[in-house]
Amino acid sequence: MDFSRDGKWAVYVAYTDGTLWRSKMDGSDKLQVTYPPLRATVPHWSPDGTHIAFSGAKPGDPYRIYVVPADGGSPEQLSSGDSDLDPSWSKDGKTLMFGVFPVSGNLGSTKIMLLDLKAHALTQLVGSEGICCPRWSPDGRYVAALSGDNQKLLLLDLATQKWRQLADKTGTLGYMTSSPDSKYLGLDTSFNADAGFFRVRVPDGQIRRVVSLKNVRRFLPAWGEWSGMAPDGSPLVVRDISTEEIYALDWQLP
Repeated sequence: MDFSRDGKWAVYVAYTDGTLWRSKMDGSDKLQVTYPPLRATVPHWSPDGTHIAFSGAKPGDPYRIYVVPADGGSPEQLSSGDSDLDPSWSKDGKTLMFGVFPVSGNLGSTKIMLLDLKAHALTQLVGSEGICCPRWSPDGRYVAALSGDNQKLLLLDLATQKWRQLADKTGTLGYMTSSPDSKYLGLDTSFNADAGFFRVRVPDGQIRRVVSLKNVRRFLPAWGEWSGMAPDGSPLVVRDISTEEIYALDWQLP
């Protein structure tokens, strides 16, 4: 799920078939913008609210980066890598950044790419070897990303072109979301025994646990348990309230 910069619109993935929908915050003006067999994940609004970038895959194909008009239309495939994930918009909406996660499982070959939307030119982000899952801050100053093994939170200052580590030894890190003012990052540790949602202060890397997720039954899709932040900074998670039942059958033959 993601929200437009003006806080008026939401885009989300339907868990049943992986289709992409957009609506106003109150659920009105609901519109389906992708259709099967394409399955969508991690959608993000363009800064001007006119387009939505997402990772998508058709049966038998790897995930690639797509862009679709927010008011409906044909999704345009923009990448052709092994597994392209987490598209993130530049402040001016002219460039997309995304992670390349190799299907071979070689974490050292994970990287982050920049796509110039006008020239359709691809370049690798400086120092991004072994790093994935980028999040471009709304103010355009920073890029937050995870190490290929999801154990370290890293931050690139685009002015100095230098990376620094914000978090380590907190266990496996999940989805990240930047606050609208670019001052904080929200992320969770859903794969750890003492799971929680954390807020990281960008300037100094101070980490604070916002809420424990230990006893929350989370929905687990293909790319892990999603979390995010509402426009007001409130944590968001997907709770699984379905039922699971186990039956035993004694079969007696004549």
